[in-house]
Amino acid sequence: MIAYILRKIFYSLLVLFGVITVTFFINFVLPGDPARLMLGQRADQASIQALRQQLGLDKPKIVQFGTFLVSLSQGDFGRSFSTNRDVFTTIQERFPATALLAVTAMVFSTFLGIILGIIASIKPNSWLDTSLMGFALLGISLPSFVIGLLLLLFFGVYLDWLPISGYIDRGAEYLLLPMLTLAFRPLSIIARVTRSSMLDVLGQDYVRTAKAKGLTNRRVILRHALRNALNPVVTTVSAWFAGLLAGTFFVEYIFNWPGIGTVAIDSILKLDYPMIQGTVLFTAMVFVIVNMVVDVLYVFLDPKVKLQ
Repeated sequence: MIAYILRKIFYSLLVLFGVITVTFFINFVLPGDPARLMLGQRADQASIQALRQQLGLDKPKIVQFGTFLVSLSQGDFGRSFSTNRDVFTTIQERFPATALLAVTAMVFSTFLGIILGIIASIKPNSWLDTSLMGFALLGISLPSFVIGLLLLLFFGVYLDWLPISGYIDRGAEYLLLPMLTLAFRPLSIIARVTRSSMLDVLGQDYVRTAKAKGLTNRRVILRHALRNALNPVVTTVSAWFAGLLAGTFFVEYIFNWPGIGTVAIDSILKLDYPMIQGTVLFTAMVFVIVNMVVDVLYVFLDPKVKLQ
């Protein structure tokens, strides 16, 4: 077990180093000059050059990368170009909003997705099954930002039932639209995975034996079938939870939700290199850590799984 965990940590560090490297050098591909953007288009060349020197942008890229790695090893993510605030402090302040959105969306999608998957598996190939799986296919096919815009227009503009932007400090109803937008796709995938897994289990001999003993359908489904069908569902939920927790970029930006995603997109628009690197690295760290923990816990959840 210890060797397995150490190996996982080593691979995770390699992944994070790759993320750091790619994120750092891809910044220089972005069009524009951060110094010119900060000073404005009317700034003279001397002022721009002085600011570039102050920010360290005049040094060779490999030197900048080395400096960034040294600072990162000391727990320093740098300071934002646009706000001059510590990057990690900003991320710490914004992460709770992202976590709240991701957790509520995951709980909602898991609960409803499992229920819909069970209902579809009870009567396979019926009109109900076809309707539910068609709905799930739609949810898988549409990107989150499209779903968000549709929900925003329908419930926020046309019906005027829900607010279209803001945070829960102004009311719990501000959570509904971004949460539904974020939950739509994982809900659809969980429903399809649950249906497929339930159909496999319902065809097993022990399920037919349970029915032959006179047990009710409800008890057979919940006590015997569902418990053995949840393994692939747990895997799907854990993978999606890591993704949602790591960052909800477009959804947060659409609904003006004050999380990491909004900060990341703003930093890209402002060419704020330290903030871009910090948000991407932090989301990668969250994704890697959650997946590593799930890999270890899955061994205890399913005794049939062996450590490889």
